[in-house]
Amino acid sequence: MEGHPAQVLPELHQNFLIPSTEPPSSPVHFQPLPPAMTRFRPCIDLHAGQVKQIVGGTLDSESAALKTNFVSHLPPAHFSKLYRDSELAGAHVIMLGPGNTEAAREALEAWPGGLQVGGGITDQNAQEWIDAGAEKVIITSYLFPEGKFSQERLDAVLRNLGNDRSKLVIDLSCRKTGEQSWHVAMNKWQKITDMEVNQDSIRQLEPYCSEFLIHAADNEGLQKGIDEELVKRLAEWCTIPVTYAGGARHLEDLDQVKSISNGKVDLTIGSALDCFGGSGVKFDDCVAWNKRQ
Repeated sequence: MEGHPAQVLPELHQNFLIPSTEPPSSPVHFQPLPPAMTRFRPCIDLHAGQVKQIVGGTLDSESAALKTNFVSHLPPAHFSKLYRDSELAGAHVIMLGPGNTEAAREALEAWPGGLQVGGGITDQNAQEWIDAGAEKVIITSYLFPEGKFSQERLDAVLRNLGNDRSKLVIDLSCRKTGEQSWHVAMNKWQKITDMEVNQDSIRQLEPYCSEFLIHAADNEGLQKGIDEELVKRLAEWCTIPVTYAGGARHLEDLDQVKSISNGKVDLTIGSALDCFGGSGVKFDDCVAWNKRQ
């Protein structure tokens, strides 16, 4: 880590019961963790090899309608080091489309074992990304061939990781499909899948992963507020750590998520952060907020 002393990462929380790393076919054992507390979780979104903040609903590499809130002139490693030095555990690096492999590797090299990585993860490369320095891999689209969930593919990814659930995050980023219903969205959040995000699907997937990442794609990048109903439901449904992203615009959103989720849901803030060109939230204030918890 370029001369920095080895750091002991703060625990990612929570009051949740974390499954052991035994294969899913074995009895699931749990170990109690301390009471939950919401945390700010940072991100590094990569598009065309650059760190960007994008309006999620427009994310289509073939479309001229892509709306970008921010393009950084700084390399991905800058943000990795920023998060490392701020002791922000659980940050995620997301490759949005092709052309981001080298940028993602650069981010991981700056903080080996400190970042999660997602985007294009399959049963063929999951362990390769762990070997490249990722703490965990995040998977979505590969699990939904033709928009239909595949248990076989999930099993294959886990086998590639040596049946170690602690290395896997399942991304259930979704779009709203009803007053109180959401469906997983894949392929840069443009295609709706057959999986509704609800208690049944959460319970189905929990034995295979260590946490969930969920972007509310309809809110992503708009800075118009979080999907409160989704956050409430995630707190009710999930018994493992879960991070929500989408629409956060004020530091107070951390307090709001903490309140409505009873501390069970973490929050990612992106476009509103000053380090991403935003004016709604100071990065340093988020770091300080975490330390107060």
